[in-house]
Amino acid sequence: MARAVMLQGTGSDVGKTVLVAGLCRAARRRGLKVRPFKPQNMSNNAAVAAIPGEEAEGEIGRAQWLQALACGVAPTVHMNPVLLKPQSDIGAQVVVQGRVHCEARARDYGALKKHLLSAVMDSWEKVGEGADLVIVEGAGSPAEINLRDRDIANMGFATRADVPVILVGDIDRGGVIAALAGTHLILPEEDRAMVEGFIINKFRGDLSLFDEGLAAITRFTGWRPFGIVPWLAEAARLPSEDSVVLERLRAGDAPGLKVAVPMLSRIANFDDLDPLRAEPGVEVVFVPPGRRLPEDGSLVIVPGTKSTIADLAFLRRNGWDRDIAAHRARGGAVVGLCGGYQMLGRRVLDPQGIEGNQREADGLGFLDVETVMAPEKAVRNVEARSARYPVPLSGYEIHLGETTGPDCGRPVAFIGDRPDGAMSPDGRVFGTYLHGLFGADAFRRAFLAEFGVRSTGGYREQVEAALDAIAGDLERHLDCDGIFAAAR
Repeated sequence: MARAVMLQGTGSDVGKTVLVAGLCRAARRRGLKVRPFKPQNMSNNAAVAAIPGEEAEGEIGRAQWLQALACGVAPTVHMNPVLLKPQSDIGAQVVVQGRVHCEARARDYGALKKHLLSAVMDSWEKVGEGADLVIVEGAGSPAEINLRDRDIANMGFATRADVPVILVGDIDRGGVIAALAGTHLILPEEDRAMVEGFIINKFRGDLSLFDEGLAAITRFTGWRPFGIVPWLAEAARLPSEDSVVLERLRAGDAPGLKVAVPMLSRIANFDDLDPLRAEPGVEVVFVPPGRRLPEDGSLVIVPGTKSTIADLAFLRRNGWDRDIAAHRARGGAVVGLCGGYQMLGRRVLDPQGIEGNQREADGLGFLDVETVMAPEKAVRNVEARSARYPVPLSGYEIHLGETTGPDCGRPVAFIGDRPDGAMSPDGRVFGTYLHGLFGADAFRRAFLAEFGVRSTGGYREQVEAALDAIAGDLERHLDCDGIFAAAR
């Protein structure tokens, strides 16, 4: 087995994903063959990854796709063996080693975990093959001792796999000394012994001002400090995994193009919009529930969703259907991505109740198409060509359902000889199942030109540059040699 070290957090959203990606890139720059691993992830932002030994492909969390990019390797489903994709407030789709395993209510998932541990450990053995180092990301917090007996994401995995742990505390949210000392206090002795030290993350200002804080944490816990990470501005250039980040995005000064995106309750793969957000001439405004879509936007994008019919109702409850209709009447453009594409049609049918009890819903009616849900999920990376502009495309599909109708006669793209998507007769409304559409530099350049915006191009290069910059910051502020030496 490769040597391994695990980053766990004192809570959710402490920055583990970015730190793991940065450490993966730092290890790669040292010439190490490094791999990422996350036993269990919860996210509707998914990526397509290889299933080793098979032609089929499967789903993993988008974060592990990013971390694989930092390692310079192709992602596989073994990097994230258990992926939970929330479909409602009390239930989620459970994806195991890339494939849909079942639907589970939160109450029932605890009993399911012990059966999933064997898949986690199987993937754990596979992900380290041929590697020098594996950097593992935890989920949530090891201090959730009420869940410890069924845990497969934090100390339950670390003790089973004998992987040393480094705890990450987020000083930006406050209370970081109490968070780390409190975690030490309530951890069982077996779990406490797994912790090698801690990292302070997201510090703003003079790092030396927290020297006494480091000493206090060490005094309370006996754990070694591996350093303080400053606020990493470059992290904003990386794809985001958790929808919690959308709540912090606010409108700024309007540039050349304002794009309005309704924040659906089960929004999925919203990182499709990251390449647009990275453009200096574009402002992407994620509109939270209870607020109107801005009237001065030139483009509305209806994003992907894990539950199309439920989010159609959610969209209408917020009055966004009326806002989009008014936007369309003003001559504005509308784009639907995956589930958002399905919403733009006349109807969505779910005869087998795949998404829930409601079997049919009227769509928004901006495209003359209808969608029928089916149990077979399309999961694949694709190379395509645009039907709108003479440029190549690359991306991926993750969706249920088949969409047909007259407007499909004006496709958005061709995947091989297969047409994808639909477009209104005037070309101002279109929808597609192709995720990553705006990540294709040539397509994005041509699309933005229609709005008078000049693209800076090179989105993938920007992500690579951000990973390099973050790795450099971590090497300056953390004892990376000590972190890698702690691996066993």
